[in-house]
This record gives sequence, structure tokens and C-alpha cells, in this order.
Amino acid sequence: MLRVRRAALAALARAGEGAPGLGLGLGPGPGRACSARLQLLPPGGGAQPDPQGWKEAVAAAAGALQAGGLVAVPTDTVYGVACLAQDSDAVRSIYSLKGRNGEKPLAICVGDVDHLYRYCHVNVPDELLRDLLPGPVTLVLKRSEELNKDLNPFTSLVGVRVPNHPFIRELARACSGPLALTSANISCQGSTLAVSEFQDLWPQLSLIIDGGPIGDIQSPECRLGSTVVDLSVSGKFTIIRPGCALASTVEILRQKYGLTPESP
Repeated sequence: MLRVRRAALAALARAGEGAPGLGLGLGPGPGRACSARLQLLPPGGGAQPDPQGWKEAVAAAAGALQAGGLVAVPTDTVYGVACLAQDSDAVRSIYSLKGRNGEKPLAICVGDVDHLYRYCHVNVPDELLRDLLPGPVTLVLKRSEELNKDLNPFTSLVGVRVPNHPFIRELARACSGPLALTSANISCQGSTLAVSEFQDLWPQLSLIIDGGPIGDIQSPECRLGSTVVDLSVSGKFTIIRPGCALASTVEILRQKYGLTPESP
């Protein structure tokens, strides 16, 4: 395990880049040393080149979440910030971190399609879920009574993700409940594809997992985030956000399952 003091971390920030696979644990408070753990996470979610390092990174992130912290993680679309969805204080911390309107909902993330049935009322075929997930799609469904009532208390719906990225899926499996997940950026600012792009958030995070750049950082299309689709009305679908997988998602919903589009 590699120990790096704050001066080294500041130099990394000034350089404007992080080494791929670097997990940065940022301790709170001025003058406290920060630790950096070198984790060889596979950029883009490929095969695990260092199973032990991978296991340590998942354990560190899960521990930070269980302690009520906020953790920056790579996903299959953009970098995100996660906390435990069932932890009301942590959910409030995410809103504070992003400077976000309290009436703008947070999505939840689970490690496998099977797990979403506990937190959502599903009114579409299981095959449809598995045609879209895991992948760059957020499905909006009726929330179940199991979900924390302090998470999006103003709506009966919830967006759910199963990202096609092995790290965050393993992290979700390692936690006792779903993750609340949002993009790693200040609200209304652009999505981020590298940890250096959300340096302003670092001091408020418990841990940063650096999986390297996600996609082409020069491409605006790579910053679109997931496609968000409302499936809460039987036989219908509503595109809430086009995102990066619009065409393939609509094709599956219309042609394979015969769902009818509605305007948001």
C-alpha cells in the first residue's frame, strides 16, 4: 500500500491528471495526511489484471460507504459519486456536495438485475430488463416500500442502474443495500470522464477510485451519461434523457416489446 502525503497529492492536482488505477483516500481536515492506494483497476472495465488490488479497492470503497462517506467511482458512462441509498445523512451529503436542488431525484445502483426487484415494482418482462441491463441505461420504475423514504420523498418513482462496469457492480454487491448514484460534478456543470476533472469535489469525498479515463475525453458524446427511460406505465415508455444509448434502447422497447412512446 502506497502512502502519499498531501504535498504529493497537491502536485498531482497541479499536474491536472491522475495515474490510471489510483485510489485516492482523502482525509478530512487541514493538515491531515492523505493516503493514496495504487489499485490496478482495468480502464474501461476490462479483465482484472490484479485481483488482489481489485479486492482491496472494493473493500476500501465499501468501508468508506458503510461509514457514511461519499465515494467517487468510475462507471460505464461517466464518473459518479455514490453513497448508501438507505443512509439518509449520506444522501443529504450528496445533495450538499453537488449544490443540487433537493427536488431533483437521485438514481439507485445495484450490482445485478435480480436485486432491483427488492426496491422497485417491475411491470415489464424480466427479459426486457436483461436486454437493457447491465448497460448505459437508467430505468425509471415505481419504487417499493423497501427503499429509504428519505431518498426522493417527493416522487413514487425511482431510477435504477446496473452499470456495465465490473468495479461498481462488485462494490454494489459488497454493500448491504443499493447505492445512491449521481454524476461526479457540480449540478448543472458538465459530466466528468477523468478524476482530474472534478478536483473541486475531492476535499468532500471519503475516497476516489481512479479507473483511468472513461471513453474519449475529447468527445462531447462521451459525456452524455446514461439514457433515462420511464417504464412505470404499462405498455408505454417515456424518454426522460436521451443520453448515450437512445437509438438502441428505443429499438429494443418498440420493436422487440411493442411499447408505445409517450412525450415527457
